[in-house]
Amino acid sequence: MPDADLVIDRADPQEWATVTEWAAAEGWNPGPADRIAFFAQDPKGFFLGRVDGEPASAVSVVNYGNDFAFLGFYLVRPDLRGRGFGLATWKAGLAHAGGRTVGLDGVPDQQDNYRRSGFELAYRSARFTGAPQLPPPDASVRALASGGFAEVRALDSACLPADRPGFLDAWLGNPGHRTLVRIVDGCLTGYGTIRPARDSHRIGPLFADTEADARQLLAGLAAGVETLAIDVPLHNDAAVRLVESAGLTPSFETARMYTAEPRSHSREKVFGVTTLELG
Repeated sequence: MPDADLVIDRADPQEWATVTEWAAAEGWNPGPADRIAFFAQDPKGFFLGRVDGEPASAVSVVNYGNDFAFLGFYLVRPDLRGRGFGLATWKAGLAHAGGRTVGLDGVPDQQDNYRRSGFELAYRSARFTGAPQLPPPDASVRALASGGFAEVRALDSACLPADRPGFLDAWLGNPGHRTLVRIVDGCLTGYGTIRPARDSHRIGPLFADTEADARQLLAGLAAGVETLAIDVPLHNDAAVRLVESAGLTPSFETARMYTAEPRSHSREKVFGVTTLELG
């Protein structure tokens, strides 16, 4: 049990700015407008623990429909760690998911702790960073037009354990976010988004039918960018090969874990994870 009075309640986007600063201090490289899209999906999924009225701990458990949720932002203020605040906040957040399957991206060192809470390893990812070295894309890569949202939503849903229309519409329209699509023979074969963040630009998602599609999109997204970061599922050999050939190198790993087997989806098309906080 916590050794002081901890009051846990839902947070609003303004209060979550404090948690974003904690995430930045941990080296997570958040984007300045991320929380706009995060709260658009599930505004009741963000929890803040307070001691004497001051923020002490946090977790988000964002619900996607009736069957799936994703846990992120599991943080405790550094000077208050080891006092039980994190676990209490974790339990409050997980209660919001109800009976849904829950996913998370956590550091591998915490796998045993997550396993005790019912999570099992699905795969590992690594953040690749650096100055991209790619030739310009061909004419098949273009900016997302307003009329192309339906096709992008369909591809997005195929690559994930759940539909996320609220998040996706906000993510694609967020300030500073730039989304490109690849069109081959009149058909969408992939899309990707790049956004500014604290330490570098970040790409996510990068979803594509083939390595060739992903390469063209990565080249377009990286154009004019000095440094970028992308979280790559390590089981996707084509994705790892692509970012390595672009001159990016791995920095840290995360472990994707689920409480149960999620909805079937096209994992081979995931060349870059959207965001470690919301899946």
